[in-house]
Amino acid sequence: MYQMKIYTLRTAEALQQYATVHWPRHLSSMPSFGVTVHGFWTDRQAGAHRLIALLSFGEETDPAAFAAAYLPSRELAADMQGFDVNDILTVEDLLLDPVAGSPLA
Repeated sequence: MYQMKIYTLRTAEALQQYATVHWPRHLSSMPSFGVTVHGFWTDRQAGAHRLIALLSFGEETDPAAFAAAYLPSRELAADMQGFDVNDILTVEDLLLDPVAGSPLA
């Protein structure tokens, strides 16, 4: 199962810091929770201030269980150290099932 996460940030500066400093840290912290990061991008639309990430979950990893374990974890706290989480305005989670023939199926 895949998940697309869409983070909307308060400012372009907050987006830049989140995208270049803090989100890259998740590449090493999320795998120990059963999650693979396939990539993350910023929205090119002017004024959008959004980061979009594509994750996948191992067969044994439930997305809700992942969130329950990861959100209060020391690993996430370390990833986010130095970032004002109040600069994240919204987080949208979309669970996705690949279609036969998809390169990520």
